[in-house]
Amino acid sequence: MTAATQLSSSVGCAAACRVLGLPRASFYRARVPLLESGAAAPRRKPARSLSEAERQAALAHLHSERFVDQAPHQIYAALLDEGVYIGSVSTFYRLLRQHGELRERRNQRRHPIYQKPELLANRPNQVWTWDITKLRGPVKWTYFYLYVVLDLYSRYVVGWMVAPVESAELAKNLMEDTHTKEGIKPGQVHLHADNGSSMKSKVLAAMLADLGVTKSHSRPHVSDDNPFSESQFKTMKYRPGFPDRFGSLADASLHCRGFFRWYNLEHHHSGIALLTPHTVHHGLASDVIDNRQRVLTAAFQQHTERFVRKPPKPGQLPDAVWINPPKSADWQLRAGGV
Repeated sequence: MTAATQLSSSVGCAAACRVLGLPRASFYRARVPLLESGAAAPRRKPARSLSEAERQAALAHLHSERFVDQAPHQIYAALLDEGVYIGSVSTFYRLLRQHGELRERRNQRRHPIYQKPELLANRPNQVWTWDITKLRGPVKWTYFYLYVVLDLYSRYVVGWMVAPVESAELAKNLMEDTHTKEGIKPGQVHLHADNGSSMKSKVLAAMLADLGVTKSHSRPHVSDDNPFSESQFKTMKYRPGFPDRFGSLADASLHCRGFFRWYNLEHHHSGIALLTPHTVHHGLASDVIDNRQRVLTAAFQQHTERFVRKPPKPGQLPDAVWINPPKSADWQLRAGGV
């Protein structure tokens, strides 16, 4: 190593190591003095580096209200025009990097972390979801507002209303009427909604608290936290006969009355074994499924050759209906053993 040191003084480190077949890393490592503990001695502070006072002065400028939202080269130029020189642009970048501030340095408002709603229903009148949708009025930029309260398990529309405005007071009245009509007891039902102003109003919240209704809301900017209400609106608006515009509030109410009568009493919903929401909501599903089984059994006995694999069976109601089912395998325990 001594020969390499002597040779490097005349031809340079790289050439000396190349001639002697010595890795440059080994050469440089040998030049670093060792402490008694065997560790490398701390590197001496370069003479050109900023003093601690100068570092603090530079950081004070970088953190100042004047410069907090400007890039280092902008700060450098502004200070230079004022006759102030603390360090180069690279020095400013290096100071920011050392403090983890190569980003927006202003205090930023952080979005709160919203908990994902996980709602379970295994019987009617356990979880309701509700939402408001616009119906086009007679001329451009005019709307009527349709409020719909849907039972999560049965898909039964337990309450609805068409109004000329979106109002927390109207939502409160609808919820009170629906609560009374369904005979809901305190603590029985959980109400889920989006984040609209009417849904989160203090008027509605106070009324729900008085009735003993637990409520939850979808996360902002998450489209699938209230999927059942959205699906019901889509069924309505994509059904043949849905008009492009409604001539009046009475016209909209008349159309909705006919639609919800069909939806509750006649619509065979794919999510509830092709039963109607009325059948499931009022506890008539088992009789209808038993009757379907009798019909299928008779068909199987009459034409066994048409059923290749096994005798036909009617669809069964789901044990549980979830909004955002948990990913863990223990959800069945949380569902009460279903």
